[in-house]
Amino acid sequence: MTGIIHYTLVNYTSVTEFILLGLADTLELQMILFLLFFVIYILTVCGNVGMILLIRIDSRLHTPMYFFLANLSFMDVCYSSTITPKMLMLVDLLSEKKTISFAGCFLQLYFFIALATTECILFGLMAYDRYVAICNPLLYPLVMSRTVCLKMAAGAFTAGLLNSMVNTSYVSSLPFCASNVIHHFFCDSPPLFKLSCSDTSLNESILSTFAGVNLVGTLLVILTSYSHVLFSIFRMHSGEGRHKAFSTCASHLTAIILFYSTAIYTYLRPTSSYSLGQDKVASVFYTVVIPMLNPLVYSLRNKDVKRALCSVITRKRIPSFL
Repeated sequence: MTGIIHYTLVNYTSVTEFILLGLADTLELQMILFLLFFVIYILTVCGNVGMILLIRIDSRLHTPMYFFLANLSFMDVCYSSTITPKMLMLVDLLSEKKTISFAGCFLQLYFFIALATTECILFGLMAYDRYVAICNPLLYPLVMSRTVCLKMAAGAFTAGLLNSMVNTSYVSSLPFCASNVIHHFFCDSPPLFKLSCSDTSLNESILSTFAGVNLVGTLLVILTSYSHVLFSIFRMHSGEGRHKAFSTCASHLTAIILFYSTAIYTYLRPTSSYSLGQDKVASVFYTVVIPMLNPLVYSLRNKDVKRALCSVITRKRIPSFL
C-alpha cells in the first residue's frame, strides 16, 4: 500500500514541462507555417503599433472611439505576442520536441486569458460608444467624457486580470500525471484538462461560466447597441451621414463576428464534442489572424483614419523637397 501511495505521489508531481505538438506533423508543412505566421506576426505588430502612433499624432483622432481603438491595438500586440513568438521559435520548430516549462505554460495561459477577456470588454465598450454617438449625439460629450473613458478602460484591464487569476489558479492546481503532451500550439485550458488525472468537471464548469459571462455578456451589449445604431441609421435623412455611420459600424461588426464566432465555438460548446484538430484551427483565427485583421478592418473602412494617414505621409514628404 505504501509503495502504491509513494508511486502515485511521485507520478503526480513528475511533470516539470509540457510538449506542444503544434499545428503540423511534417517538416515541410512546419516550414511553410513558420514563414506564414512570421509574416502575420510582423504585420500584426506593425499594423497595430502604427494605429496607436497615428491616433496619438493626429489630434482629430483624439476622440473616445479612437481612444478605445488605440487600447484595442495595444491589446492585439500583447495578445499576439503571448502566443506567436513561441510558435516561431525556430529551434522548437525544427526539433522533435517543442517544450515549454510548467511555469512558462501557466504564465502564457494567464496572459492569454487576461488579454482575451479585456479584448472582449473593449469590443463591448466600442459598441456602446457608437450607440451613444449615433443615438444620443447631444449627450455624447458628457456620457463619454475623458474621465469616463479612462475608468472604462481601467475596468476592462482589471476585469481581465481578475478573471485570468481565478481561471489560471484552478487549472494550475490540477494534478498532471498521465502525460505532458499538449495537443495544441499553446497552453490553453481545454487541452490541459485532457492531461489531468483528476476529475476536471468542476474546473470545466468554472471555465464555461466565466467564459460564458464574458463572451455572452459583452456580445449582448454589442448586439443591443448595434441594433439601436442600425435602427437610427435607417432613420437618417442624410444619405452621406447614413453611409458614414453604416461604414464605421460595419467595420466594427466584421471584427466582432470573426472574433466571437471562433471563441464561442471553442469555449461554449459541450466538452464531449471537443475536437483537437478543429479547435486548433479555430484558435489560429482568434489568436493570430484576428489581431492582424483588426487594424486593417478599422483603417480600410474608416475615412478619418485614411485622412489622418494621408496627412502624416504628406507632412513627412514636404521636408524632403525643401
